[in-house]
Amino acid sequence: MPASPSTARAINDRLALGLLQSEGPLTANQLKQLTGLSRPSVADLVERLQGSGLITVVGEAGARRRGPNARLYGIVADRAHLAALDVRTDSVSVVVTDLLGAVLAEASAPVGGDTDTALEHALGLVARTASGGGVQRLHTVGVGAPGLIDPATGDLHDTTSLPAWHRGLAGALHERLGARVLVENETNLAARAEQRDGAAHGTDTFVLLWLGEGVGAAVVLDGMLRRGASGGTGEIGFLPVPGTGGLPSATACEGGFHSLACAAALLRLGAEHGLPAAGTSASDLVRHAVETGADAFLDALADRVAVGAAAMAAILDPGCVVLGGEVGRAGGAALAARVEDRVTAMSPLRTEVRASALGGSAVLRGALLAARDAAQDELFGPGA
Repeated sequence: MPASPSTARAINDRLALGLLQSEGPLTANQLKQLTGLSRPSVADLVERLQGSGLITVVGEAGARRRGPNARLYGIVADRAHLAALDVRTDSVSVVVTDLLGAVLAEASAPVGGDTDTALEHALGLVARTASGGGVQRLHTVGVGAPGLIDPATGDLHDTTSLPAWHRGLAGALHERLGARVLVENETNLAARAEQRDGAAHGTDTFVLLWLGEGVGAAVVLDGMLRRGASGGTGEIGFLPVPGTGGLPSATACEGGFHSLACAAALLRLGAEHGLPAAGTSASDLVRHAVETGADAFLDALADRVAVGAAAMAAILDPGCVVLGGEVGRAGGAALAARVEDRVTAMSPLRTEVRASALGGSAVLRGALLAARDAAQDELFGPGA
């Protein structure tokens, strides 16, 4: 059946807004050319979008730069403000942006103490950062955190391995700020960022293998992020593997792939190869190894990482594995090539291995994308 006039208008409006977001300010004639709509239809949608406060005249185009045909229309970036949080076990990073993603302020700070104290520290950091960026009210907040996210409720699962204040953060943010709050597993957000802006750009099926303080994975199949029945898809740290001297349990991943590839394990591996470890993070260690050509260490590291990559390849056949997190970014092409060679030797399934283009910043970037998409869906949707 043909779309109703109101539905057609909503579709046209969203199409125009999408073009203004991706292409930047456009004239009415450019909108006509890009949308294929008639001149009267474009005039109507420009009037509607201006009346709703979503677009405005931001300049003029053309050699003479005058007259209605020269007017450049752009999205009103301050129609809504957003925040993204990367929540770690003992710290929080936050970035505040406008509706188009332009950064207005950002900050990071350690967060510790009991649950109430930690929550106040986190809330205070968000409020101060927003205020510092000239933002009085946040529309949507995206939060990336470790742990399982219940696919039915969107809440963090109760777990003894993570600070209790993590579970109360979303509710506290909503109550204090009055903003819409979205919580997602940090590795899933990193995969979203790598697909949109990083190493997996243009790739519909891939696995992100996160290598940082801990390990994890995100699975994207046919363009869709897969979470599983309980939100646990990609909890590869619990994967039983040889060489760890034990088995993981339902409450701890020691003895699983985590014990081979977590930051502490890599620092021990570096010490075994005579590399400096005191006061060094795992990512600094790996970067030093790449820069100095510490081939024996990089080979041993690739042996470990390939165990997890090959397991994901054998089960999912993603065709592409991105080595993410701080360690994946630090290892770069040198580590990715070594891991790919090993996966190729272990599996008949062709699997390309790529280094992250975003590293540790991917979680914050993914949280911002989630917040921006949600806010735009609401503001640009029918009846907005």
